[in-house]
Amino acid sequence: MRTLGLITGAAAAALVAAGAITYAVAGDEGSDGAGRTPTADSADAGFARDMAVHHQQAVEMSYIVRDRTKDEEVRRLAYDIAQTQANQRGMLLGWLDLWELPKVSADPPMTWMGMGDTASGKDGALMPGMATNAEMKRLGSLSGKEAEVFYLQLMTDHHKGGVHMAQACVSACEVGVEKRLARGMVEGQESEIDLMAGMLEERGARARS
Repeated sequence: MRTLGLITGAAAAALVAAGAITYAVAGDEGSDGAGRTPTADSADAGFARDMAVHHQQAVEMSYIVRDRTKDEEVRRLAYDIAQTQANQRGMLLGWLDLWELPKVSADPPMTWMGMGDTASGKDGALMPGMATNAEMKRLGSLSGKEAEVFYLQLMTDHHKGGVHMAQACVSACEVGVEKRLARGMVEGQESEIDLMAGMLEERGARARS
């Protein structure tokens, strides 16, 4: 069985890095806009809001699959993803609190990326890469290998959407600490995409796209 030493180490590193980031980001010295608080319609605020929602679904999916399989490899990966993304989500929401900005917006998701009304994913998914309500329900109905494969496929799609969003923040966000977090998301999730491709192959399956 494939070991998860690499991914476990990556997840642990991400948690350590996340824990080291201070909430004092409004005056972050590494920011192109040091000393300025982001506005509600900024890329910084938009990324924080949208990625918090995106992460929440990944956490939910990961806890669902942990109850649907006894495979330790998948359970360990799901735990790593859930812990890392819950930690990052807390930081994103904490920054919005610090900036005294709303956690929800009347604008469609990903408007800050210039996507707006075109951002919705397939079959009514809120954002590209996110699972639909029907897919979440199906995941909760499966067990064993079927649950493992479907989770890995869903999470691969989810990570691809997350990487796209994080890359946009790296390009457009101005708060340095948030840009660094986004870079870490890109690196960590791309690594997990590669890992999940191997796990799917071991189970006679592959990513959906």
